[in-house]
Amino acid sequence: MSQTDITVAASGSVASVGIRRVTMRVFVTGASGWIGSAVVPELLGHGHQVVGLARSDASVAALEHAGAEVVRGSIDDLDVLRETAAASDGVVHLAFRHDIAFSGDFAGAATSDREAIEALGSALEGSGRPFFIASGVLGLTAPGLVATEADGHDVDPSAVGPAVRALNAELALSFAARGVRAGTVRLAPTVHGAGDEGFMAAIVAVAKEKGVSAYVGDGSNRWPAVHRSDAARLYRLALEQAPAGSTLHGVAEEGVALRDVAESIGRRLDMPVRSIDPADAPAHFGWLGGFIGVDSPVSSQATRDLLDWQPTGPTLLEDLDAGRYTRSSEADWAPHR
Repeated sequence: MSQTDITVAASGSVASVGIRRVTMRVFVTGASGWIGSAVVPELLGHGHQVVGLARSDASVAALEHAGAEVVRGSIDDLDVLRETAAASDGVVHLAFRHDIAFSGDFAGAATSDREAIEALGSALEGSGRPFFIASGVLGLTAPGLVATEADGHDVDPSAVGPAVRALNAELALSFAARGVRAGTVRLAPTVHGAGDEGFMAAIVAVAKEKGVSAYVGDGSNRWPAVHRSDAARLYRLALEQAPAGSTLHGVAEEGVALRDVAESIGRRLDMPVRSIDPADAPAHFGWLGGFIGVDSPVSSQATRDLLDWQPTGPTLLEDLDAGRYTRSSEADWAPHR
């Protein structure tokens, strides 16, 4: 790690003071992905160095353009992960094999993720260096209960499907007892913004295909949300400040009603909005059918208190109403910075 003198403003005047800021060389997996491509400039903009993992020429070019160093490989290249993590001051693990997960082999994707976490954490063992991964917040508690950072740690070891990622998060947390400043950032299901190709984009795609913007039941079920820029800032704060064993919630909005989401999409696409019976959700929404009706409000108060993290990005409905997901081409989008 290196230290840099900084200048701060005090009482309206600028004064050079003896504050020292620790800067880190941070290894980021998934560095060119949706969240990683926001985390990288956030880290660079605050004086840190970034080494990004890239498995394609396009990813290499994107990372180099952003000002990051690049190491070639994938999360299945465990020796590369170990060597690069060992030579770094901290690690952010964002990569996940979505390519095979969405093709039906979620178990294979989860196994790959688990092996990567073990390799990265082991390389940092006994160093006290930070190691933060990405996890999720859906389903942490019974439907309707507001989940907190203290919930969701008693994971059934025989869990299958998406719940397996919760087991991987607990594996990452276990490195706190092995001399690593390890933690997990549980992200809202929609990390939204211009260019997002996740859940919200999929919901819009279904609406365009079906000619109707739908919600399940009365549409009162809620999903938490966070803007991509706020999620990126949370990862930086975690690296810089969060203690070992931290579970953090990347949640700006505790819960956005899915009926409100459907109505915004309907307005933007000028199409009818209607309810779908829960039994018909899988047929209407496809793979989204198992998620779209979930009521899963989530608090991030403990995270905000710990790190003084204050989300400032647009809300989900502001992004939807602004046409971030419904304009005809990505060139029309104006990313929030």
